[in-house]
Amino acid sequence: MPRRNEPLERCCALTRETRPVTELIRFVADPDGRIVPDLKRQLPGRGVWVSATHAAVTAAQKKRVFARSLKEQVTADEDLAERVDALLERAALNSVSLARKAGQVLAGFAKVEAALKSADVIALLLAADAGEDGVRKLSAIAKARFAGSGGCRTLRSFASTQLDLALGRSNVIHAALLAGSASENALMRIDALERFRANPDEQSGGVAGGAATQD
Repeated sequence: MPRRNEPLERCCALTRETRPVTELIRFVADPDGRIVPDLKRQLPGRGVWVSATHAAVTAAQKKRVFARSLKEQVTADEDLAERVDALLERAALNSVSLARKAGQVLAGFAKVEAALKSADVIALLLAADAGEDGVRKLSAIAKARFAGSGGCRTLRSFASTQLDLALGRSNVIHAALLAGSASENALMRIDALERFRANPDEQSGGVAGGAATQD
């Protein structure tokens, strides 16, 4: 969410499109002139805003958008998009861990299956390496119960080893987010990660001349 008194929209330095700040990533130059992502939008200095997709950040790095926008010599590493991806992934997993501590995550096939039949489940967290039989069964139960209320999301953003660490237990393949503010925050973080990774070949955007709006 935008911070208090922060503009709700900014101009993407790559595409020159005005977008909500929640759909952009702010970058600043550190004291050594190296471009770093500022996901919390709190670092000092002038910011350069780029659409929050892997392809857009990659294109901004390759086309020297940061130097042109800041009007100074800066260095944008070739792996900048990968660094952003890692930060978004860490934030998403941390939010899942906080949801667990808030009692809003269940893990284990039997517990998830039971919750889908009676509890207020807002999303399934299924490991990327989960067996397809289990995925189909749980997805079918979720579809049958929640079809009339907008459905229950099925997310497969993380490997089982990552879910193990986030949930503090071993061999996590199936988990569920229960309704609550901590789960809503986790879902928002996971959505941000998935949007960043989605359709990278189709999201590069164009480059407009001149410098973009800064802060």
